[in-house]
Amino acid sequence: MKRIAIIGAGAAGCYCAAQLRQMKADASITVFEAGSKPLAKVAITGGGRCNLTNDFEGIRSLADAYPRGERLMKRALKAFSNDDTIRWFTANGVPCVLQDDHCWFPQSQDAMDVVRTLLRAMKGADIRLNTKVTSIRPTPARRYEVNGEPFDCVVVTTGGAQHFPFLEGLDLEIVPPVPSLFTFNIPDAALKALMGLVVEAQIGLQGTPFKADGPLLITDWGLSGPATLKLSAYAARHLASNGYKGTVGINWLKAGENEVREELREASARNPRKLVANTPLLQQRLWEHLLAKAGLREDLRWGELGSKGLNRLTSVLTNDTYPLGGKAKFREEFVTAGGVGLSNIDLTTLGSKRYPGLFFAGEVLDIDAITGGFNLQAAWSTGYVCAINLLNTIS
Repeated sequence: MKRIAIIGAGAAGCYCAAQLRQMKADASITVFEAGSKPLAKVAITGGGRCNLTNDFEGIRSLADAYPRGERLMKRALKAFSNDDTIRWFTANGVPCVLQDDHCWFPQSQDAMDVVRTLLRAMKGADIRLNTKVTSIRPTPARRYEVNGEPFDCVVVTTGGAQHFPFLEGLDLEIVPPVPSLFTFNIPDAALKALMGLVVEAQIGLQGTPFKADGPLLITDWGLSGPATLKLSAYAARHLASNGYKGTVGINWLKAGENEVREELREASARNPRKLVANTPLLQQRLWEHLLAKAGLREDLRWGELGSKGLNRLTSVLTNDTYPLGGKAKFREEFVTAGGVGLSNIDLTTLGSKRYPGLFFAGEVLDIDAITGGFNLQAAWSTGYVCAINLLNTIS
């Protein structure tokens, strides 16, 4: 009987094992996991609710969802799509619900239902916890030794680790991993005093093409929310190379200067005797903060705004800037950009170009996504692709 080793008991590794067990019930599978629990990250993802996938509504290009790995994911999603994900989990006892934000969750809103379902589906696999893999070595017989133990095929699914010492000696290109999906520390007391506010806005990094739209959350440390997390993914490498310093620009109305200037002129014409502070275009606390940044008096009336005041307010509404003081982790979820370079991989099979029988799935590859279930979808899709092509290899 052919022996299969899976390195890593995360989403990609366990889903690959589950598919292998369902496709070939007598498959001999050994899963190596350095931690004390399988699927530990899945259990806490989505705030403990597990954002299984996304409906991809509004995703114009896969690059919008996958800043790195778009070409690979295009093929992987053809093999196993987001719809396939929902069908599989539903068929295996996890009914799912679609939220207004396009995210799919278990109907129970409990990530442990996903964990238990995956463990049931991979029943019969030998899961070795607290077992760190230190080496994977090819043998002359076109097999592999994992920690000195012989296997016919190996699937590497160790996630976004910072280092991959067990791959040394295989001469693989490794793209240095850097953090992705993190919030921004903004050392501005006036902004942080607005903590708790959520605004639909556009956020970007000054002097770069990196921008993202969506809900922007002001926190007691700076900025969070989907818009910030998307920007951190798009600009992950740029931010890492610049020590997580720079200038953040916010377009609070998600509109161009001319459009905002005209909106302000119309407000002035409608309300010449009203106080600007009392006729907000945004939430009151934020509006007052922005008026102060524009240098406008609290008792200023719309009819007194003038061209200079109009220009200053337009500038603040469309390009409100703050210094970036560093990054912060996004709750307990960790995603990295980088990993095993895609130049090493057959993008259709996810097998090594150089080593037959050696496969890679999940975040260990140089693929990563924005928040919203896209990273887990990459794990399900690539885990499935590895399972299908591994069985073709050993059949």
